[in-house]
Amino acid sequence: MRTIYFVSLGLIIAATALGQSPEKIFAWLPEVASWKKPADKEVFDPENLFDRINGSAPLFLENGFREMTTFDYTQGEDYISIQVYRHASPEDAFGMYSSERSTDLAFYDNIGGEGHGDQGSFFFFADSLYVKIHSSKATDATAQAMQLIAQTIASKAVPKASYPPLFRSFPKDGKIPYTEAFITSNYIGHEFLKKVYVSQYKQGDVVFQLFVIDAGTSEAAKEILNQYFKFTKQTETFKEGELLVKDRFNGDIPLRWQGRYIIGIYNENGQTIPKAQEILGNCKF
Repeated sequence: MRTIYFVSLGLIIAATALGQSPEKIFAWLPEVASWKKPADKEVFDPENLFDRINGSAPLFLENGFREMTTFDYTQGEDYISIQVYRHASPEDAFGMYSSERSTDLAFYDNIGGEGHGDQGSFFFFADSLYVKIHSSKATDATAQAMQLIAQTIASKAVPKASYPPLFRSFPKDGKIPYTEAFITSNYIGHEFLKKVYVSQYKQGDVVFQLFVIDAGTSEAAKEILNQYFKFTKQTETFKEGELLVKDRFNGDIPLRWQGRYIIGIYNENGQTIPKAQEILGNCKF
């Protein structure tokens, strides 16, 4: 049975990649009134991504980048340029999207897992795709055209995209909308804090981050904590439950170790968060 499981999993992964191939994505493009549909596409992989986006490439590679398919709609001298980035996992795609999210733009929760944009740009994620759309012509009509393109690609990629499931376990009280993020590595400057789910919260006038690491197993979670306590030179033994890390660079970090999960609070100003452990306990796994 175990062999069958791994073979099946491999087929699922292969089917997902095939379903989001450059050819499939190109075929999804809709007709847009008054705009000429792209006649061809360009495809970039990890080897030549630098040729297209240069300085941004390292962060994409860090977030599991696999390939980017790009094409342009045209209207005379104007264009709508679409870049569809395929990542190794939905978490990686969301992580890249969230790293570039701008709260200055209008949000659309009905396009992909989340979309946002203005008259000249639009961004969204759906499953393993992160899509960036820009236009040389910033008008209401252009914004509607970009949203049509975005909605079509999102619905073809996955009809009901959403945030990574772990975010459902975050408490709702005090959470600041559109601040969820996925940090692949080096969270708050520590190499051993990887694959971190984060959201911002507000308590009175204090803003802080609630973060969760799913280490996979209790033993793996303990090893992460061992590395953290080694860094802080805290030598006392610890067990599951309430913990406090005295991080000389980031202030005191209240933690809760719960099986495979490490749940923590970080405030960049080092402020004390009242009832921190109560907040951590409100994460339901």
